[in-house]
Amino acid sequence: MTSSLKIALLAAIALALASCATVPPTANPDPLASPAAADWPSDGRDYTAQRFSPLTQVDAANVGQLGLAWFADLDTYRGVEATPIYSDGVLYNTLAWNITTAYDARTGAVLWTYDPQTPREFGRLACCEPVSRGLAMHGNRIIIATLDGRLIALDKHTGQPLWSTRTFEPDSGYAYSITGAPRVFGDLVVVGQSGGDLGVRGFVSAYDVATGEQRWKFFLTPNPQDALDGEASDGVMAMMRETWSDEGGWRQLGGGANPWDSIAYDPALNLVYVGTGNAVPHARFYRSNDQGDNLFVCSIVALDGATGEYRWHYQMNPGEEWDWTCTASMVSADLQIDGRTRHVLMQAPKNGFFYVLDRATGEFISAGAHVFQNWNEGFEADGRPITSAAVRYGEDLQLVAPGPAGAHNWFPMAFSPRTGLAYFPSYQSAFVYALQPGWQPQPMRSNSGWGGFGPANAQRRGELMAEANALDKAWLTAWDPVANRVAWQVELPRHGNGGVMVTASDLVFEGTTGQTFAAFDARNGTQLWEYPTQSAPVAGAITYELEDVQYIAINAGWGGGAAQIERGAGIEMPRAPARLLVFRLGGTAQLPPLPPQASAPPEPPALRASEAVVQRGQLLFSQTCAVCHGQDAIGGVKDLRHMAAETHAAFNQIVREGLYLERGMGNFSDILNAEDADAIHSYLIARANEDWGR
Repeated sequence: MTSSLKIALLAAIALALASCATVPPTANPDPLASPAAADWPSDGRDYTAQRFSPLTQVDAANVGQLGLAWFADLDTYRGVEATPIYSDGVLYNTLAWNITTAYDARTGAVLWTYDPQTPREFGRLACCEPVSRGLAMHGNRIIIATLDGRLIALDKHTGQPLWSTRTFEPDSGYAYSITGAPRVFGDLVVVGQSGGDLGVRGFVSAYDVATGEQRWKFFLTPNPQDALDGEASDGVMAMMRETWSDEGGWRQLGGGANPWDSIAYDPALNLVYVGTGNAVPHARFYRSNDQGDNLFVCSIVALDGATGEYRWHYQMNPGEEWDWTCTASMVSADLQIDGRTRHVLMQAPKNGFFYVLDRATGEFISAGAHVFQNWNEGFEADGRPITSAAVRYGEDLQLVAPGPAGAHNWFPMAFSPRTGLAYFPSYQSAFVYALQPGWQPQPMRSNSGWGGFGPANAQRRGELMAEANALDKAWLTAWDPVANRVAWQVELPRHGNGGVMVTASDLVFEGTTGQTFAAFDARNGTQLWEYPTQSAPVAGAITYELEDVQYIAINAGWGGGAAQIERGAGIEMPRAPARLLVFRLGGTAQLPPLPPQASAPPEPPALRASEAVVQRGQLLFSQTCAVCHGQDAIGGVKDLRHMAAETHAAFNQIVREGLYLERGMGNFSDILNAEDADAIHSYLIARANEDWGR
């Protein structure tokens, strides 16, 4: 080689090396695909939604040293169900009515607060309080989804709105609301909606994260007018329609299947997974003439992320009629099953089973029960469940397990790739179902069609509910999705235990209905630490690292559907207003003492109405009020057996004039006349006197 060639070659090599040295490292094009270890930028942390953190500073050896670093009073007794999110030293949180705040994540100092002025009348459309389960992040944007159907992007530094778009119109004729978190997948914001108990036609929709412009929309039940919608779901409209009868209340009320919480994503497959809700009306007899699978109620539906077009579905409960939803957390993982790697999607919905599906094809891999259940007699070769004829109720009372609260509801699930176990709160229960003869579906009311009440059924209902009460148990459950069995369970006080988070130091964190936040050994369930929180944390926890310190954050705000049920059991505990609690090793902050325990309920007025009026009031209450104020008027958001004298005096103003609108109690004059309100009031007076001891 000549010297000139050597010089040229060396120069070329030097130039190449210089070029390599000056090119900056490739930035992660999608930080939600693989966030930095210190961050928690989405409700499930990343696209797998495993709620697994690689942080290890807090471990089994030192978790007992966790103390409160700081807390924020949230100024509400409403349920706070949101998973906070964290990035770049800032913690973002959202409350009932979608009030959103940014905090200095080290000190708790408030950086900004944004109130979208959600109309308080939408509280009557929220099944289980006007909660929000979270928010999303993309670049410099924080995305919130409001109860009244708006999607709003905020500047994450200032809290100022960047764009706002409507996902549904408030006067659409359906009782829509949003309580679930929006999700950012790539350059899309995907969101569902609530309202299935009052009557909706479910859909999921996607929007451009930069502009808020709608990109696609997919309806999850057929068009009641037997028409196409001009949306992504048109391609499977005929397939859906074949599974519904020609007649039934679904035409009036939309059929349900609304995706009110979990929506997941696989970026490699570009598939959006939509977990759908219960059917409406609840009873298939009234909904669809007791016929058909009623697609896509209680299903997981996979859609093309770019177009929203259908790719596959798996239906957990064909012809669902027990208020079971498939909106629980969906978690992705890669598992070794039968000697090969399976790319799976996992879910534990309300019906008591834990499911493992192939996330590319929807192929059924396994399912196993984690609580007592009496509806399933096995699975066919393709994974279709064999539903027991005994739980297809008629006018005779039928005990079905699980009950409508579900064996696992929305409370977030976690998965550890270290232990190979999924962790979630489970609840064993049952409920008495029967048709209500002559029932008619009505918009804006609970559309169950469930009956079996009244003197004729009182004794038998009491016997069956005694059986249900004997089944009642709650656990933190660890499930082995490869072996398809429970790995371990820790019994917990009662239903309503919170979402779960797991770390690489093999710690599982969960809020409990004993009003504690606790840490468990992820390998065997041994409890290692707990902290008295003065209110049951039902939300999912997160962990983040800032200035080499690991923090753990949780919202403690007892409320929502679980609280309504437990208040109805008469075991409500004294509690503080909701708080955001943030812990670190060696934290020394202290919570103020609990407020004094409430005094005994006031003596009710004497009952003056006839038995016929009371029975009519009971029916109206079950159709209109029970969803917020408890079955049999026990518990709920406000226990109406315990009204003060001034509340009794203003009852009609509250119900028909919106006197308490700012407290979230809507005006019901559109569906209740004065005689109706008086009948409901008489029923409540009767119930108060029964339980007072008269």
